[in-house]
Amino acid sequence: MEKKGVLLINLGTPDSPSVEDVRKYLNEFLMDERVIDAPFIIRYAIVKFFILPKRPESSAEAYRKIWTSEGSPLLVYSKKILEKVKSRVSIPVELAMRYGNPSVESAIKTLASQGIEQLFLIPLFPQYAMSTFESAVKHVEKTIRKTGSGFRLLVKEPFYNDSLYINSLAGRIREFIGDSRDHLIFSYHGLPERHIRKTDPTGRHCLKTPDCCKIESPAHRFCYRHQCFQTTRLVASKLGLNENEYTIAFQSRLGVDKWLEPSTTSILESLPKRGIKRVKVVCPSFITDCIETLEEIGIRARETFLNAGGENLDLITCLNDYPLWIDAITSWINDFVENH
Repeated sequence: MEKKGVLLINLGTPDSPSVEDVRKYLNEFLMDERVIDAPFIIRYAIVKFFILPKRPESSAEAYRKIWTSEGSPLLVYSKKILEKVKSRVSIPVELAMRYGNPSVESAIKTLASQGIEQLFLIPLFPQYAMSTFESAVKHVEKTIRKTGSGFRLLVKEPFYNDSLYINSLAGRIREFIGDSRDHLIFSYHGLPERHIRKTDPTGRHCLKTPDCCKIESPAHRFCYRHQCFQTTRLVASKLGLNENEYTIAFQSRLGVDKWLEPSTTSILESLPKRGIKRVKVVCPSFITDCIETLEEIGIRARETFLNAGGENLDLITCLNDYPLWIDAITSWINDFVENH
């Protein structure tokens, strides 16, 4: 019987909030052909001449606002997930970041040194996107070949509609909303519309009609937008919300391309005009709290909402090491051990 192991992979974080470390991280992240999906020479020019000269300073300032005594929240919570999962399963489990540290190569080598033959990869991205899920899987495959590890690889598919994930996300939200009827915003990381079209295997479905996400298609297996809508629908149903009690939006835009709509910023600016002055925001595309949740939503989006006439914005923390979420990952691993 093959010896099994597990690799959890998250997006990544700078080693510190210094400008130098943030610049190094942004360079690795933005030079990924699945993040800025332009030919190398164009991507190089965009990153080296337009983004890196100025962006690291503002990003470093944002990271300093959320950095803890233990380090980057994304890495801190990822490590907590790792330790809690490791204590509950019978096979080796390692953690890696797609960008930064701990690196995929170091995790692969650690697993190989333990005699692992079959690897279960769990990308910590609920919805499919070429810039997250696809990039992480391809990088792991490349690293396995590079290191000569020879693992037989099994990948956990995006779990946007997995009942264990939905139950844990709904449970986390319920902790924060209690009996309140504050308007709930599901704020997902944004994507350029071209990414949605690019991952459409049919080439003729995604974004061709306003209701494309409601029309059954093989494209939905790779459609980030459809999967965000499905996550929202399932969680809202679990919470007993009607359509007037929540809104879907997309945050974290970069550049001038057309991105998924509506933007979180535009929604926050419009709600007070409709008499909705108290909101709670959950960010379901992020498993662990990070700069996009703690700083972008918890600080900047709150200011935007208050300046627009809102009275209160509460950020619902990510799943992090929430017990039901640890239960979900543990269950997936136990299923892998028993059935593969």
